[in-house]
Amino acid sequence: MTIQDIRQLISGDEHRQLELKKTTGELKDAMHSLCAMLNSDGGYVIIGIAPSTLKIQGQVVSDRTRQEIAVELRKIEPYVNMPVKYIDVPERDGCQLIVFHADKHLYTDSPYIYNGKPYYKLESTTMAMPQQMYEDMLRKRDYELFRWDNQASKYLTVADMSERRIRAAVNLGVMNGRLDASAEGESVETLLAKLKLLRDGRPTNAAVMLFTANTDDYPEMELRMACFRGKDKNIFIDNKQVIGNFFDLLDAGIAFCFRNLRVSGKIKGLLREERLEIPIEALREALINALCHRQYERTNGSVSLAIYDDRVEIINPGRFPAQLSPENIKLPHESYPYNKLIAQVLYQTSYLEKWGTGAGRIVQICREQNLPEPEWKAENGMVSIVFSRPKDDDTANDTVNDTVNDTANDTANVNAIQNEIIEAIKFNNHITYDEIADALKVSRKTVARHISSLKEKGVLVRIGGDRGGFWEIRKE
Repeated sequence: MTIQDIRQLISGDEHRQLELKKTTGELKDAMHSLCAMLNSDGGYVIIGIAPSTLKIQGQVVSDRTRQEIAVELRKIEPYVNMPVKYIDVPERDGCQLIVFHADKHLYTDSPYIYNGKPYYKLESTTMAMPQQMYEDMLRKRDYELFRWDNQASKYLTVADMSERRIRAAVNLGVMNGRLDASAEGESVETLLAKLKLLRDGRPTNAAVMLFTANTDDYPEMELRMACFRGKDKNIFIDNKQVIGNFFDLLDAGIAFCFRNLRVSGKIKGLLREERLEIPIEALREALINALCHRQYERTNGSVSLAIYDDRVEIINPGRFPAQLSPENIKLPHESYPYNKLIAQVLYQTSYLEKWGTGAGRIVQICREQNLPEPEWKAENGMVSIVFSRPKDDDTANDTVNDTVNDTANDTANVNAIQNEIIEAIKFNNHITYDEIADALKVSRKTVARHISSLKEKGVLVRIGGDRGGFWEIRKE
């Protein structure tokens, strides 16, 4: 760098990436600014120029001056090996400019601190960094170390994990070719280790979120569900809160949708095909995404499912990754999971796709049922997806179709409850008798009777035992 470069650099006023100091009497202030630039967009700090007049005057630089600069640079952490440039001022013999360059291409370990405190640039002003900003930058720098889902649980052990949930998930992963068949015979501890859900022999928070049977110390693992009359929250029709692991919350959310959304039916051949007014596949995908990507380190919120007369909202505490926004989420994109370990296990067990296709699938499913595309929002530290409910008139043709075809349906000897049981199993093949009964609003005894009939017809087969097993539909 030459004196001509300096003149060009200071041709305007000070700005976010340029700080001027008159002498090393302001060395500590210069270090504050240098630290702030390292934490912001980089830039130059130059000593020897009057900021008010932009007059280049320089100063005499002695060995003591250089030592003082070296001492102050060592107070910046993490350590920066920053060369200091000394540039002669032609008009003033023996005087030099002192130039520090915070090059963001070289110094990428932000956040930096000077003398134990972090700083950042707000426009051209150097300011002390807020605690939350500093923690966010630390988490970004040491992503693997600070990630909530990668931390070992402070409270729980392997014995607190649900073997039934673990084996059911692993069985599904094996069935879909994402896990090796040998996994089905492994111990619970070995399975958790293979899924990278153990740290120093203790389950990670990801393991707890996915499989725990003990949620006493994890109030953030909650799903709040409500159904309202009208378009606001004034009148409750149904209200439920569930605390549990991922699979408990997913099952509860699906059951709540079946209980509070309209079911329409069409006759397809001799069979009656039933479906929710909003496709359960889309609701399930949205709920999985909310539970997977929630910011669990924030304990003062929960994932929520709200049903209004005109819409369904699924909301989670979180934010969009830097690469995505509500405006471009529907476009093809890569996957940027907030909880990478949770997302990886859900992919291995076939509950989640890995390549950022979830939003596109949700949109496509809604289009296929002639529904408006859902909308995503990000505000006040929450991410939401909003589905529009069809008007009552939109399902009228289905109801007429049902009435006209009742005789054909009876002739085919297809039972409506059995169809509902099959549909529930299609979307969750680990669903229990009690969960089916809750979703269909019938007794457990009724569910057991119809499942027995479906088994006799060869429609349903139970793979595995009551704990860890799952349903398989052999024929429609």
